[in-house]
Amino acid sequence: MKDQGGNDKLSEGKPDARNGENQSEGGPLSARLDDNIAYLVQELGDQPDLIIRRLHVRGDCEAALLHMNGLADSQAIALLVLSLVTDPAPAHSEPGQSLFDELYYRSLASGSVKRLARQKQILLSVLEGCTLLLVDGSAEAIGVGTSAPHSRGVEEPTTQTVIRGPKEGFTEQITTNLGLVRNKIKSPKLRVEYSMIGRETNTTIAVAYMAGLVNEEALEEARRRLAAIDTDSILESGYIEEFIQDKAFSPFPLLQNSERPDAVAAALLEGQFAIFVDGTPFVLIAPSTFIKFFQSSEDYYQRFDISSFLRIIRFGSFFVSMLLPSLYIAITTFHQEMLPTPLLISIAAQREGVPFPALFEALLMEITFEILREAGVRMPRIIGPAISIVGALVLGQSAVQAGLVSAAMVIVVSFTAIASFVIPSVNMGTAARLIRFVMMFMAGTFGIFGIMAGLMLLLAHLSGLRSFGVPYLTPLSPLVPGNLKDVFIRAPWWAMKRRPGTHGSQGSVRQSGGGKQPRRNGSATKE
Repeated sequence: MKDQGGNDKLSEGKPDARNGENQSEGGPLSARLDDNIAYLVQELGDQPDLIIRRLHVRGDCEAALLHMNGLADSQAIALLVLSLVTDPAPAHSEPGQSLFDELYYRSLASGSVKRLARQKQILLSVLEGCTLLLVDGSAEAIGVGTSAPHSRGVEEPTTQTVIRGPKEGFTEQITTNLGLVRNKIKSPKLRVEYSMIGRETNTTIAVAYMAGLVNEEALEEARRRLAAIDTDSILESGYIEEFIQDKAFSPFPLLQNSERPDAVAAALLEGQFAIFVDGTPFVLIAPSTFIKFFQSSEDYYQRFDISSFLRIIRFGSFFVSMLLPSLYIAITTFHQEMLPTPLLISIAAQREGVPFPALFEALLMEITFEILREAGVRMPRIIGPAISIVGALVLGQSAVQAGLVSAAMVIVVSFTAIASFVIPSVNMGTAARLIRFVMMFMAGTFGIFGIMAGLMLLLAHLSGLRSFGVPYLTPLSPLVPGNLKDVFIRAPWWAMKRRPGTHGSQGSVRQSGGGKQPRRNGSATKE
Protein backbone atom coordinates (compact mmCIF):
# COMPACT_ATOMS: atom_id res chain seq x y z
CA MET A 1 0.00 0.00 0.00
CA LYS A 2 1.37 3.39 -0.93
CA ASP A 3 0.74 6.67 0.80
CA GLN A 4 0.62 10.01 -0.91
CA GLY A 5 4.40 10.25 -0.81
CA GLY A 6 4.72 7.00 -2.76
CA ASN A 7 6.11 4.99 0.16
CA ASP A 8 5.13 1.34 0.28
CA LYS A 9 3.52 0.90 3.70
CA LEU A 10 1.06 -1.94 3.49
CA SER A 11 3.36 -4.48 1.86
CA GLU A 12 6.40 -3.58 3.95
CA GLY A 13 8.14 -6.76 5.03
CA LYS A 14 5.66 -8.93 3.10
CA PRO A 15 6.01 -10.76 -0.21
CA ASP A 16 4.15 -9.26 -3.13
CA ALA A 17 1.89 -12.30 -3.35
CA ARG A 18 0.16 -11.14 -0.17
CA ASN A 19 -1.35 -8.27 -2.08
CA GLY A 20 -2.61 -10.31 -4.98
CA GLU A 21 0.57 -10.02 -7.05
CA ASN A 22 3.16 -12.61 -7.86
CA GLN A 23 6.51 -12.28 -6.15
CA SER A 24 7.93 -11.34 -9.54
CA GLU A 25 6.37 -8.71 -11.77
CA GLY A 26 7.47 -10.68 -14.78
CA GLY A 27 10.51 -10.06 -16.92
CA PRO A 28 11.53 -6.72 -18.41
CA LEU A 29 10.00 -5.56 -21.65
CA SER A 30 11.75 -6.32 -24.90
CA ALA A 31 13.03 -3.58 -27.20
CA ARG A 32 11.26 -5.34 -30.09
CA LEU A 33 7.66 -4.29 -30.63
CA ASP A 34 6.56 -7.70 -31.96
CA ASP A 35 7.89 -9.51 -28.88
CA ASN A 36 5.90 -7.30 -26.50
CA ILE A 37 2.71 -7.72 -28.54
CA ALA A 38 3.25 -11.49 -28.65
CA TYR A 39 3.57 -11.57 -24.84
CA LEU A 40 0.22 -9.79 -24.37
CA VAL A 41 -1.52 -11.99 -26.93
CA GLN A 42 -0.17 -15.11 -25.25
CA GLU A 43 -1.19 -14.01 -21.74
CA LEU A 44 -4.66 -12.81 -22.76
CA GLY A 45 -5.35 -15.80 -24.99
CA ASP A 46 -5.69 -13.97 -28.30
CA GLN A 47 -9.08 -12.60 -27.30
CA PRO A 48 -11.19 -10.82 -29.94
CA ASP A 49 -11.75 -7.87 -27.58
CA LEU A 50 -8.00 -7.16 -27.46
CA ILE A 51 -7.67 -4.38 -30.00
CA ILE A 52 -4.21 -3.87 -31.55
CA ARG A 53 -3.68 -0.89 -33.82
CA ARG A 54 -0.32 -0.45 -35.49
CA LEU A 55 0.71 3.01 -36.66
CA HIS A 56 3.75 5.10 -37.54
CA VAL A 57 4.74 8.07 -35.42
CA ARG A 58 7.15 10.81 -36.38
CA GLY A 59 7.46 9.53 -39.89
CA ASP A 60 8.79 6.00 -40.04
CA CYS A 61 8.93 4.86 -36.40
CA GLU A 62 6.65 1.87 -35.87
CA ALA A 63 4.41 1.82 -32.79
CA ALA A 64 1.24 0.09 -31.59
CA LEU A 65 -1.75 0.98 -29.43
CA LEU A 66 -3.40 -1.84 -27.47
CA HIS A 67 -6.57 -1.77 -25.36
CA MET A 68 -9.43 -4.01 -24.28
CA ASN A 69 -12.67 -3.25 -26.07
CA GLY A 70 -15.31 -2.25 -23.54
CA LEU A 71 -12.83 -1.25 -20.85
CA ALA A 72 -11.35 1.77 -22.63
CA ASP A 73 -13.19 4.87 -23.80
CA SER A 74 -13.34 4.93 -27.62
CA GLN A 75 -13.47 8.74 -27.80
CA ALA A 76 -10.36 9.11 -25.66
CA ILE A 77 -8.57 6.55 -27.85
CA ALA A 78 -9.57 8.44 -31.02
CA LEU A 79 -8.08 11.65 -29.60
CA LEU A 80 -4.94 9.77 -28.64
CA VAL A 81 -4.50 8.36 -32.15
CA LEU A 82 -5.10 11.79 -33.65
CA SER A 83 -2.47 13.38 -31.44
CA LEU A 84 0.08 10.71 -32.36
CA VAL A 85 -0.33 10.76 -36.14
CA THR A 86 -0.70 14.53 -36.56
CA ASP A 87 1.85 15.81 -34.06
CA PRO A 88 4.93 16.95 -35.98
CA ALA A 89 8.45 16.46 -34.77
CA PRO A 90 9.52 19.29 -32.46
CA ALA A 91 11.73 21.89 -34.06
CA HIS A 92 14.11 21.92 -31.12
CA SER A 93 14.44 18.63 -29.31
CA GLU A 94 16.42 18.42 -26.12
CA PRO A 95 19.89 16.91 -26.59
CA GLY A 96 19.92 13.15 -26.04
CA GLN A 97 16.14 12.91 -25.74
CA SER A 98 14.75 9.74 -27.30
CA LEU A 99 11.52 9.44 -29.26
CA PHE A 100 9.94 7.61 -26.31
CA ASP A 101 10.76 10.51 -23.96
CA GLU A 102 9.37 13.04 -26.44
CA LEU A 103 6.10 11.11 -26.64
CA TYR A 104 5.91 10.75 -22.86
CA TYR A 105 6.72 14.33 -21.91
CA ARG A 106 5.49 16.42 -24.83
CA SER A 107 3.15 14.71 -27.24
CA LEU A 108 0.49 12.69 -25.40
CA ALA A 109 -2.62 14.78 -24.76
CA SER A 110 -3.87 12.86 -21.74
CA GLY A 111 -4.24 13.72 -18.09
CA SER A 112 -2.86 10.38 -16.88
CA VAL A 113 0.22 8.68 -18.30
CA LYS A 114 2.72 6.34 -16.67
CA ARG A 115 5.91 4.58 -17.71
CA LEU A 116 5.90 0.80 -17.58
CA ALA A 117 9.01 -1.38 -17.81
CA ARG A 118 7.84 -4.84 -16.67
CA GLN A 119 5.67 -7.40 -18.40
CA LYS A 120 3.11 -7.76 -15.64
CA GLN A 121 2.77 -3.98 -15.43
CA ILE A 122 1.63 -3.71 -19.04
CA LEU A 123 -0.71 -6.68 -18.61
CA LEU A 124 -2.46 -5.17 -15.59
CA SER A 125 -2.53 -1.77 -17.26
CA VAL A 126 -4.51 -3.15 -20.21
CA LEU A 127 -6.89 -5.05 -17.90
CA GLU A 128 -7.56 -1.87 -15.93
CA GLY A 129 -8.81 -0.09 -19.04
CA CYS A 130 -5.67 1.84 -19.97
CA THR A 131 -4.43 2.14 -23.52
CA LEU A 132 -0.91 0.85 -24.00
CA LEU A 133 1.54 2.60 -26.33
CA LEU A 134 4.47 0.42 -27.44
CA VAL A 135 7.27 1.90 -29.52
CA ASP A 136 9.66 -0.26 -31.54
CA GLY A 137 13.18 0.03 -30.19
CA SER A 138 12.14 1.01 -26.66
CA ALA A 139 12.12 -1.37 -23.68
CA GLU A 140 9.44 0.72 -21.99
CA ALA A 141 5.74 1.28 -22.58
CA ILE A 142 3.36 4.14 -21.87
CA GLY A 143 0.07 3.47 -20.12
CA VAL A 144 -2.50 6.14 -20.99
CA GLY A 145 -5.53 6.57 -18.74
CA THR A 146 -8.49 5.99 -21.03
CA SER A 147 -10.75 3.91 -18.78
CA ALA A 148 -14.40 4.10 -19.73
CA PRO A 149 -16.83 5.05 -16.93
CA HIS A 150 -19.01 2.02 -16.11
CA SER A 151 -20.44 3.27 -12.83
CA ARG A 152 -23.84 4.75 -12.12
CA GLY A 153 -24.03 8.36 -11.08
CA VAL A 154 -24.12 9.65 -7.52
CA GLU A 155 -27.58 8.87 -6.15
CA GLU A 156 -29.37 8.88 -2.81
CA PRO A 157 -28.34 5.98 -0.52
CA THR A 158 -30.79 3.10 -0.47
CA THR A 159 -30.04 1.59 2.95
CA GLN A 160 -29.24 4.66 5.08
CA THR A 161 -31.82 7.29 4.24
CA VAL A 162 -32.29 10.47 6.26
CA ILE A 163 -34.99 13.15 6.38
CA ARG A 164 -32.54 15.99 6.89
CA GLY A 165 -29.02 15.79 5.57
CA PRO A 166 -27.03 15.17 2.38
CA LYS A 167 -28.71 12.94 -0.19
CA GLU A 168 -25.60 11.74 -2.03
CA GLY A 169 -24.31 8.19 -1.72
CA PHE A 170 -21.27 6.23 -2.77
CA THR A 171 -21.04 4.49 -6.15
CA GLU A 172 -19.12 1.44 -7.37
CA GLN A 173 -16.12 3.56 -8.48
CA ILE A 174 -13.44 3.91 -5.81
CA THR A 175 -12.12 7.14 -7.32
CA THR A 176 -15.58 8.70 -7.21
CA ASN A 177 -16.05 7.60 -3.59
CA LEU A 178 -12.73 9.05 -2.49
CA GLY A 179 -13.60 12.27 -4.31
CA LEU A 180 -16.90 12.51 -2.42
CA VAL A 181 -15.06 12.21 0.89
CA ARG A 182 -12.39 14.74 -0.15
CA ASN A 183 -15.20 17.11 -1.07
CA LYS A 184 -16.35 16.89 2.56
CA ILE A 185 -12.89 17.12 4.15
CA LYS A 186 -10.77 19.73 2.40
CA SER A 187 -7.73 19.15 4.56
CA PRO A 188 -4.15 18.09 3.78
CA LYS A 189 -4.32 15.76 6.77
CA LEU A 190 -6.60 13.39 4.84
CA ARG A 191 -4.31 10.59 3.67
CA VAL A 192 -5.09 7.66 1.37
CA GLU A 193 -3.04 4.48 1.00
CA TYR A 194 -3.66 2.13 -1.93
CA SER A 195 -3.09 -1.57 -2.41
CA MET A 196 -4.27 -4.36 -4.73
CA ILE A 197 -5.73 -7.59 -3.35
CA GLY A 198 -6.91 -10.68 -5.22
CA ARG A 199 -4.75 -12.82 -7.50
CA GLU A 200 -7.43 -12.96 -10.21
CA THR A 201 -9.53 -9.84 -9.63
CA ASN A 202 -6.67 -7.45 -8.69
CA THR A 203 -9.13 -5.32 -6.75
CA THR A 204 -8.01 -1.86 -5.70
CA ILE A 205 -8.25 -1.21 -1.96
CA ALA A 206 -7.79 2.20 -0.32
CA VAL A 207 -7.40 3.03 3.38
CA ALA A 208 -8.28 6.62 4.27
CA TYR A 209 -7.47 8.32 7.59
CA MET A 210 -6.73 11.70 9.13
CA ALA A 211 -3.06 12.14 10.01
CA GLY A 212 -2.70 13.29 13.60
CA LEU A 213 -6.15 12.04 14.59
CA VAL A 214 -6.14 8.32 13.77
CA ASN A 215 -5.18 5.63 16.26
CA GLU A 216 -1.80 4.66 14.84
CA GLU A 217 -1.75 1.24 16.52
CA ALA A 218 -5.14 0.31 15.07
CA LEU A 219 -4.11 1.63 11.65
CA GLU A 220 -0.89 -0.38 11.68
CA GLU A 221 -2.83 -3.50 12.67
CA ALA A 222 -5.20 -2.89 9.75
CA ARG A 223 -2.24 -2.63 7.37
CA ARG A 224 -0.86 -5.91 8.68
CA ARG A 225 -4.18 -7.74 8.32
CA LEU A 226 -4.79 -6.41 4.82
CA ALA A 227 -1.28 -7.40 3.77
CA ALA A 228 -1.89 -10.92 5.08
CA ILE A 229 -4.91 -11.52 2.82
CA ASP A 230 -4.05 -14.11 0.16
CA THR A 231 -7.09 -14.97 -1.95
CA ASP A 232 -7.99 -15.13 -5.61
CA SER A 233 -10.88 -12.66 -5.57
CA ILE A 234 -12.28 -9.64 -3.73
CA LEU A 235 -15.67 -8.68 -5.15
CA GLU A 236 -17.20 -6.71 -2.28
CA SER A 237 -16.16 -5.11 1.01
CA GLY A 238 -17.79 -8.02 2.85
CA TYR A 239 -14.85 -10.18 1.74
CA ILE A 240 -12.44 -7.79 3.44
CA GLU A 241 -14.62 -7.56 6.55
CA GLU A 242 -14.49 -11.30 7.20
CA PHE A 243 -10.74 -11.43 6.63
CA ILE A 244 -9.78 -8.63 9.03
CA GLN A 245 -12.39 -8.66 11.82
CA ASP A 246 -11.12 -9.54 15.29
CA LYS A 247 -13.54 -12.37 16.07
CA ALA A 248 -15.13 -14.60 13.46
CA PHE A 249 -17.79 -16.31 15.59
CA SER A 250 -19.89 -13.50 16.96
CA PRO A 251 -23.37 -12.33 15.99
CA PHE A 252 -22.35 -8.71 16.54
CA PRO A 253 -20.72 -6.73 13.71
CA LEU A 254 -17.20 -5.54 14.52
CA LEU A 255 -16.87 -3.17 11.55
CA GLN A 256 -19.35 -0.57 10.38
CA ASN A 257 -20.29 -0.21 6.73
CA SER A 258 -21.77 2.88 5.17
CA GLU A 259 -22.73 4.18 1.76
CA ARG A 260 -22.92 7.79 2.99
CA PRO A 261 -19.94 10.12 2.36
CA ASP A 262 -20.95 12.34 5.29
CA ALA A 263 -20.95 9.37 7.69
CA VAL A 264 -17.48 8.29 6.54
CA ALA A 265 -16.18 11.86 6.77
CA ALA A 266 -17.53 12.17 10.32
CA ALA A 267 -15.87 8.88 11.29
CA LEU A 268 -12.52 10.02 9.88
CA LEU A 269 -12.75 13.27 11.85
CA GLU A 270 -13.27 11.26 15.05
CA GLY A 271 -10.08 9.25 14.56
CA GLN A 272 -11.42 6.18 12.77
CA PHE A 273 -10.16 4.95 9.40
CA ALA A 274 -12.14 3.84 6.35
CA ILE A 275 -11.48 1.01 3.90
CA PHE A 276 -12.69 1.60 0.33
CA VAL A 277 -13.07 -1.34 -2.06
CA ASP A 278 -13.39 -0.81 -5.79
CA GLY A 279 -16.68 -2.17 -7.14
CA THR A 280 -18.93 -1.58 -4.12
CA PRO A 281 -20.67 1.46 -2.62
CA PHE A 282 -20.24 0.16 0.94
CA VAL A 283 -17.21 1.49 2.81
CA LEU A 284 -15.90 -0.19 5.96
CA ILE A 285 -15.25 1.94 9.07
CA ALA A 286 -13.03 0.84 11.96
CA PRO A 287 -12.42 0.63 14.87
CA SER A 288 -16.11 0.28 15.73
CA THR A 289 -17.85 0.07 19.07
CA PHE A 290 -21.28 -1.18 20.12
CA ILE A 291 -22.64 2.36 20.58
CA LYS A 292 -21.71 3.41 17.03
CA PHE A 293 -24.28 1.07 15.49
CA PHE A 294 -27.13 3.01 17.13
CA GLN A 295 -25.99 6.40 15.90
CA SER A 296 -27.37 7.86 12.69
CA SER A 297 -26.00 10.69 10.58
CA GLU A 298 -29.27 12.53 11.13
CA ASP A 299 -28.60 12.67 14.88
CA TYR A 300 -26.10 15.44 14.23
CA TYR A 301 -28.24 17.44 11.81
CA GLN A 302 -31.24 17.85 14.13
CA ARG A 303 -31.56 19.52 17.52
CA PHE A 304 -29.87 17.64 20.33
CA ASP A 305 -33.08 17.04 22.31
CA ILE A 306 -34.85 15.42 19.34
CA SER A 307 -31.76 13.35 18.51
CA SER A 308 -31.44 12.17 22.12
CA PHE A 309 -35.09 11.11 22.22
CA LEU A 310 -34.75 9.13 18.98
CA ARG A 311 -31.55 7.47 20.14
CA ILE A 312 -33.22 6.28 23.37
CA ILE A 313 -36.01 4.82 21.24
CA ARG A 314 -33.41 2.92 19.19
CA PHE A 315 -31.84 1.35 22.25
CA GLY A 316 -35.27 0.41 23.57
CA SER A 317 -36.23 -1.08 20.21
CA PHE A 318 -33.07 -3.19 20.21
CA PHE A 319 -34.00 -4.82 23.51
CA VAL A 320 -37.64 -5.21 22.42
CA SER A 321 -36.54 -6.90 19.20
CA MET A 322 -34.25 -9.21 21.14
CA LEU A 323 -36.33 -10.06 24.23
CA LEU A 324 -40.09 -9.45 23.72
CA PRO A 325 -41.03 -12.92 22.33
CA SER A 326 -38.92 -14.69 24.96
CA LEU A 327 -40.53 -12.65 27.76
CA TYR A 328 -43.99 -13.56 26.45
CA ILE A 329 -43.04 -17.25 26.34
CA ALA A 330 -41.53 -17.22 29.83
CA ILE A 331 -44.45 -15.38 31.45
CA THR A 332 -47.25 -17.38 29.79
CA THR A 333 -45.49 -20.71 30.38
CA PHE A 334 -43.84 -20.40 33.82
CA HIS A 335 -44.73 -17.11 35.49
CA GLN A 336 -48.45 -16.47 35.00
CA GLU A 337 -48.61 -14.88 38.47
CA MET A 338 -46.68 -11.87 37.10
CA LEU A 339 -49.65 -10.85 34.95
CA PRO A 340 -52.68 -8.89 36.19
CA THR A 341 -55.71 -11.13 36.55
CA PRO A 342 -57.79 -9.53 33.74
CA LEU A 343 -54.85 -9.74 31.31
CA LEU A 344 -54.16 -13.34 32.35
CA ILE A 345 -57.78 -14.31 31.76
CA SER A 346 -57.77 -12.60 28.34
CA ILE A 347 -54.58 -14.40 27.21
CA ALA A 348 -55.85 -17.74 28.57
CA ALA A 349 -59.09 -17.33 26.65
CA GLN A 350 -57.18 -16.63 23.42
CA ARG A 351 -54.96 -19.66 23.90
CA GLU A 352 -57.82 -21.99 24.80
CA GLY A 353 -58.06 -23.52 21.33
CA VAL A 354 -54.36 -23.29 20.39
CA PRO A 355 -52.89 -26.83 20.23
CA PHE A 356 -49.22 -25.79 20.52
CA PRO A 357 -47.14 -24.59 23.46
CA ALA A 358 -46.07 -20.93 23.50
CA LEU A 359 -42.50 -21.73 22.36
CA PHE A 360 -43.60 -23.60 19.24
CA GLU A 361 -46.25 -20.96 18.56
CA ALA A 362 -43.62 -18.19 18.69
CA LEU A 363 -41.16 -20.13 16.54
CA LEU A 364 -43.86 -20.77 13.94
CA MET A 365 -44.73 -17.08 13.69
CA GLU A 366 -41.11 -15.85 13.75
CA ILE A 367 -39.97 -18.25 11.04
CA THR A 368 -42.99 -17.32 8.93
CA PHE A 369 -42.17 -13.65 9.26
CA GLU A 370 -38.49 -14.23 8.39
CA ILE A 371 -39.56 -16.08 5.24
CA LEU A 372 -41.88 -13.21 4.28
CA ARG A 373 -39.11 -10.68 4.94
CA GLU A 374 -36.66 -12.57 2.74
CA ALA A 375 -39.28 -13.02 0.01
CA GLY A 376 -39.96 -9.29 0.03
CA VAL A 377 -36.25 -8.57 -0.44
CA ARG A 378 -35.73 -11.07 -3.27
CA MET A 379 -38.90 -10.33 -5.20
CA PRO A 380 -38.90 -7.62 -7.88
CA ARG A 381 -38.89 -4.17 -6.32
CA ILE A 382 -42.38 -3.29 -7.55
CA ILE A 383 -44.20 -6.23 -5.98
CA GLY A 384 -41.82 -7.07 -3.13
CA PRO A 385 -43.34 -4.76 -0.47
CA ALA A 386 -46.86 -5.84 -1.43
CA ILE A 387 -45.95 -9.51 -1.00
CA SER A 388 -44.43 -8.99 2.44
CA ILE A 389 -47.18 -6.74 3.85
CA VAL A 390 -50.17 -8.60 2.38
CA GLY A 391 -48.61 -11.95 3.19
CA ALA A 392 -48.09 -11.02 6.83
CA LEU A 393 -51.64 -9.70 7.22
CA VAL A 394 -53.32 -12.61 5.45
CA LEU A 395 -51.26 -15.33 7.10
CA GLY A 396 -51.56 -13.78 10.56
CA GLN A 397 -55.33 -13.39 10.35
CA SER A 398 -55.76 -16.86 8.84
CA ALA A 399 -53.58 -18.46 11.52
CA VAL A 400 -55.65 -16.86 14.29
CA GLN A 401 -58.94 -17.91 12.69
CA ALA A 402 -57.65 -21.46 12.20
CA GLY A 403 -56.68 -21.66 15.87
CA LEU A 404 -53.01 -22.30 15.20
CA VAL A 405 -51.77 -19.21 17.06
CA SER A 406 -53.28 -16.70 19.44
CA ALA A 407 -53.97 -13.08 18.57
CA ALA A 408 -51.62 -11.93 21.35
CA MET A 409 -48.74 -13.84 19.75
CA VAL A 410 -49.41 -12.15 16.39
CA ILE A 411 -49.22 -8.76 18.12
CA VAL A 412 -45.97 -9.68 19.90
CA VAL A 413 -44.28 -10.91 16.73
CA SER A 414 -45.46 -7.93 14.68
CA PHE A 415 -44.25 -5.38 17.22
CA THR A 416 -40.95 -7.23 17.49
CA ALA A 417 -40.47 -7.07 13.73
CA ILE A 418 -41.28 -3.35 13.64
CA ALA A 419 -38.80 -2.69 16.46
CA SER A 420 -36.01 -4.42 14.52
CA PHE A 421 -36.43 -1.93 11.66
CA VAL A 422 -35.76 1.02 13.98
CA ILE A 423 -32.08 0.09 14.41
CA PRO A 424 -30.02 2.19 11.94
CA SER A 425 -27.48 -0.55 11.26
CA VAL A 426 -28.78 -3.53 9.30
CA ASN A 427 -26.00 -5.72 10.74
CA MET A 428 -26.95 -4.92 14.32
CA GLY A 429 -30.62 -5.55 13.52
CA THR A 430 -29.68 -8.94 12.12
CA ALA A 431 -27.70 -9.71 15.29
CA ALA A 432 -30.81 -8.98 17.38
CA ARG A 433 -32.84 -11.33 15.18
CA LEU A 434 -30.35 -14.18 15.68
CA ILE A 435 -30.14 -13.65 19.44
CA ARG A 436 -33.96 -13.56 19.60
CA PHE A 437 -34.20 -17.26 18.67
CA VAL A 438 -31.64 -18.28 21.30
CA MET A 439 -33.49 -16.31 23.96
CA MET A 440 -36.77 -17.93 22.95
CA PHE A 441 -35.31 -21.41 23.56
CA MET A 442 -33.83 -20.28 26.89
CA ALA A 443 -37.20 -18.84 27.95
CA GLY A 444 -39.11 -21.93 26.82
CA THR A 445 -36.77 -24.15 28.87
CA PHE A 446 -35.94 -22.17 32.02
CA GLY A 447 -38.33 -19.20 32.05
CA ILE A 448 -37.14 -15.82 33.34
CA PHE A 449 -34.06 -17.50 34.81
CA GLY A 450 -33.07 -18.66 31.33
CA ILE A 451 -33.47 -15.15 29.93
CA MET A 452 -31.28 -13.66 32.69
CA ALA A 453 -28.65 -16.37 32.17
CA GLY A 454 -28.66 -15.64 28.44
CA LEU A 455 -28.25 -11.92 29.07
CA MET A 456 -25.31 -12.56 31.42
CA LEU A 457 -23.60 -14.72 28.80
CA LEU A 458 -24.31 -12.07 26.18
CA LEU A 459 -22.81 -9.33 28.34
CA ALA A 460 -19.71 -11.43 29.00
CA HIS A 461 -19.34 -12.02 25.27
CA LEU A 462 -19.68 -8.30 24.51
CA SER A 463 -17.11 -7.43 27.17
CA GLY A 464 -14.57 -9.69 25.51
CA LEU A 465 -14.97 -8.31 22.00
CA ARG A 466 -12.38 -6.00 20.45
CA SER A 467 -12.28 -4.02 17.24
CA PHE A 468 -8.65 -3.53 16.24
CA GLY A 469 -7.70 -3.52 19.90
CA VAL A 470 -10.46 -1.13 21.02
CA PRO A 471 -12.91 -2.59 23.61
CA TYR A 472 -16.31 -3.08 22.01
CA LEU A 473 -18.28 -1.60 24.93
CA THR A 474 -16.20 1.58 25.21
CA PRO A 475 -16.98 4.04 26.86
CA LEU A 476 -19.32 1.97 29.06
CA SER A 477 -16.77 -0.74 29.82
CA PRO A 478 -14.22 0.48 30.68
CA LEU A 479 -16.24 3.45 31.90
CA VAL A 480 -15.03 6.81 30.60
CA PRO A 481 -17.40 9.47 32.01
CA GLY A 482 -15.98 12.19 29.77
CA ASN A 483 -17.07 10.30 26.64
CA LEU A 484 -20.72 9.82 27.64
CA LYS A 485 -21.92 13.01 25.93
CA ASP A 486 -22.61 11.09 22.72
CA VAL A 487 -23.77 7.67 23.89
CA PHE A 488 -27.38 7.31 25.06
CA ILE A 489 -28.07 10.98 24.46
CA ARG A 490 -26.37 13.58 22.30
CA ALA A 491 -25.15 16.70 24.02
CA PRO A 492 -25.41 20.04 22.17
CA TRP A 493 -22.62 20.69 19.68
CA TRP A 494 -21.29 23.60 21.71
CA ALA A 495 -20.89 21.26 24.70
CA MET A 496 -18.85 18.60 22.89
CA LYS A 497 -15.48 20.31 23.04
CA ARG A 498 -13.44 17.15 22.74
CA ARG A 499 -13.61 14.21 20.41
CA PRO A 500 -14.68 10.93 22.00
CA GLY A 501 -11.64 8.89 22.93
CA THR A 502 -13.45 5.63 22.20
CA HIS A 503 -11.21 4.91 19.20
CA GLY A 504 -7.92 5.84 20.84
CA SER A 505 -7.57 8.86 18.56
CA GLN A 506 -4.70 11.24 19.11
CA GLY A 507 -6.14 14.74 18.64
CA SER A 508 -8.83 15.30 21.28
CA VAL A 509 -9.75 18.98 21.02
CA ARG A 510 -12.58 19.48 18.54
CA GLN A 511 -13.38 23.14 19.14
CA SER A 512 -11.97 26.01 21.11
CA GLY A 513 -14.16 27.60 23.72
CA GLY A 514 -16.42 24.54 23.94
CA GLY A 515 -18.73 24.00 26.88
CA LYS A 516 -20.38 27.40 26.54
CA GLN A 517 -23.41 28.35 24.52
CA PRO A 518 -22.89 31.49 22.40
CA ARG A 519 -25.24 34.38 22.99
CA ARG A 520 -26.01 37.41 20.87
CA ASN A 521 -25.06 39.85 23.63
CA GLY A 522 -21.76 38.08 24.24
CA SER A 523 -22.81 36.36 27.44
CA ALA A 524 -22.55 32.59 27.82
CA THR A 525 -24.17 29.87 29.81
CA LYS A 526 -21.88 27.29 31.30
CA GLU A 527 -22.36 23.65 30.64
